[in-house]
Amino acid sequence: MTGADLSGAARTGPERHGAVQPDATSQEIYDDGMVVRREVLGTEHVDRANAAKDSFTEDFQDMITRIAWGGIWTRPGLSRQMRSAVTLTAMVAHGHWEELAMHIRAAINNGLSRDEIKEILLQTAIYCGVPSANTAFKTAQQVFQSMDTPARDTTEVDTGSDKTP
Repeated sequence: MTGADLSGAARTGPERHGAVQPDATSQEIYDDGMVVRREVLGTEHVDRANAAKDSFTEDFQDMITRIAWGGIWTRPGLSRQMRSAVTLTAMVAHGHWEELAMHIRAAINNGLSRDEIKEILLQTAIYCGVPSANTAFKTAQQVFQSMDTPARDTTEVDTGSDKTP
């Protein structure tokens, strides 16, 4: 299966879906997972994660690409929007605030609107607790502010006038 065919149709049987099929190679699962990971999280994020991996984290990065992205996110049973809603709720429930910020961006990439994210966070207030939802709203607010603020150009010429030799 190639990255262009994320539906799992090439190996879809009545009991299995997604990239993880009985005849899927480990490389196919990884490749399909990487395509979805890049589409959901963004190429820049994935490139940073891959650039930061070392001998200690390499197996973990491989595992999440194959299992989470290649095994779960490629399945056709839920839309990416629904998967994002479930993921946001799980991040709030467990207090994974950095991951929540990343998955708020991913939810936008997956087509959820800010109003839909707000509704998901309101729902978490009831089922995960108001204090957790309070932090989640603050996190979302920060993410939206960073998305709305154009990146500053850091390539300005440094004249060195305020630096000592």
